[in-house]
Amino acid sequence: MSNHRPVSAKSGKRVNLTGSCLCGKVRYKINGVARDIINCFCQQCRKTSGHYVAATRVSKDQFEIIDRTFLTWFKSSPGTFRGFCSQCGGNLFWDGGTDDQIGIMAGSLDEPTGLKTIENIFVEDASDYCDIPLIDLPNKLV
Repeated sequence: MSNHRPVSAKSGKRVNLTGSCLCGKVRYKINGVARDIINCFCQQCRKTSGHYVAATRVSKDQFEIIDRTFLTWFKSSPGTFRGFCSQCGGNLFWDGGTDDQIGIMAGSLDEPTGLKTIENIFVEDASDYCDIPLIDLPNKLV
């Protein structure tokens, strides 16, 4: 199983965004610098999302959970937690616990985001059914 090594949000875009799960019972806002989107094909991301994860990353001090009614944190590996809505099952957050940043699932962001996909990681872990998105991106064996 791959070990995540988060890519920092420190060199991202200044944003003012909101987002939520499908049912809206977990809502959040971002006011700060967000990293552009990275697609992760590791086994854990595949198992939590049903395919692969597309995520941004922000500093925790620029991120606020507005409504946490059904927010649940699952310890997916030592020191790593994944936040999801226990009502609708929406996969929302990834916290590796090693720095002051949090990963946010791109699909949970309200549009327009102003972000773009910049990289594929853990491509060696992609399932045999999966074709890596054919976009002009570097593919990394992290």
